[in-house]
Amino acid sequence: MKLATLKEGGRDGTLIVVNRELTRAARATNVAPTLQRALDDWAEVMPRLSALAEQLADDKAPGSFELDSTALAAPLPRAYQWVDGSAYVVHVELVRKARGVEMPPSFWTDPLMYQGGSDSFVGSTDEIEAGDEAWGIDFEGEIAVFVDDVPMGTSAAAARKHIKLVTILNDVSLRNLIPAELNKGFGFLHGKPATAFAPVAVTPDELGDVWDGARIDLPLISTLNGKEFGHPNAATDLTFDFGQLIAHAAKTRHLEAGTVIGSGTVANRDAAAGCSCIAERRVRETIEKGNPVTPFMKFGDQIRIEMFDRSGRSIFGAIDQKVVRYTPPA
Repeated sequence: MKLATLKEGGRDGTLIVVNRELTRAARATNVAPTLQRALDDWAEVMPRLSALAEQLADDKAPGSFELDSTALAAPLPRAYQWVDGSAYVVHVELVRKARGVEMPPSFWTDPLMYQGGSDSFVGSTDEIEAGDEAWGIDFEGEIAVFVDDVPMGTSAAAARKHIKLVTILNDVSLRNLIPAELNKGFGFLHGKPATAFAPVAVTPDELGDVWDGARIDLPLISTLNGKEFGHPNAATDLTFDFGQLIAHAAKTRHLEAGTVIGSGTVANRDAAAGCSCIAERRVRETIEKGNPVTPFMKFGDQIRIEMFDRSGRSIFGAIDQKVVRYTPPA
């Protein structure tokens, strides 16, 4: 089952069911008005949404319509909680190596995680707004899961059953603002603007055998200005799977339904796979050539992030965003 949210009906949008081909959809308002409401009552709502999805597949869903990705918000336009991990520790290792800094052994056994802003996610074709190119505008291709209620202290094995939806995202980062923030010893704020999500989120069963319950075994393809930037496999070199990430987030707190957990930048040790962010390519260039060559994004640049199944069909739809200058109100 594939779910999305139309930009209508208020800040939380209107829940729709989308067909497997990402071509048609049907409003699910008679089942649940929003995705958050569906996640709140998942056990009751999911069978009814599945029935609507079957009707849509058979071209029998009442009021079905042609899907337009520009009319979609993020699947969850805002969430009660957004926590992002760094599950691909090879990515962290490369960054620290370029800086000449040793990596603590604990990074391989205890996940890194930060709490991001979740009051306003953006849709897959919404623009990346930035006030200044000097901020170091970067994309980050990631995987994410949406969970139902997760009790505090849940084990990694038990956490898997709480994964209700899977999607991909662009965790936009302003690289040149981040060092000063981290030097304060208190984490990100200005360096992490609004996160963009793919058009749809899918139930794990939609992924078939490429999903093992906590990881997805497919490449994540990033294309910058029409040229492929990277295609690292999301299961390769994954240090912490989603069961482990969820358990880490729930160590000292209950996670409410609708919490979004991110994987961090998808990265492979093999340089031939390319990168899911500019910062990592710059790090590899520094290690190999002594200095970075690839610039961060400029106004007018276009980033596309997408994942395809083994038959070549887009699973979540494409994140396709243009970088634009933001002018604040007078």
